Amino acid sequence: MKKFSDFARAEPLDGDKIKIQEVLGKEIKVLDYKIAASKFPSDGNGKRLTLQIEIDDIHRIIFTGSMTLMGQVERYKEQLPFLATIRLAGRQFIFS
Repeated sequence: MKKFSDFARAEPLDGDKIKIQEVLGKEIKVLDYKIAASKFPSDGNGKRLTLQIEIDDIHRIIFTGSMTLMGQVERYKEQLPFLATIRLAGRQFIFS
């Protein structure tokens, strides 16, 4: 039987916080993510996505309430890390 300590991730995501607009249209490496309760529970689904990315060989952190990005990163979490570009499609952020 597996031990919790063998598979649990207790390490915080590292990197300085940047705004999602700073990486729009640029290729990034998505390293890891967390989904937690938002500080603004009445917005969207009440959750916040924290993305740990690498851009220009530097780790960065992005916070977003984008339900589309949450769904995409959850759907493809077994593919992490992966290269992606965040784009604005209408009024929503998407990986492409």
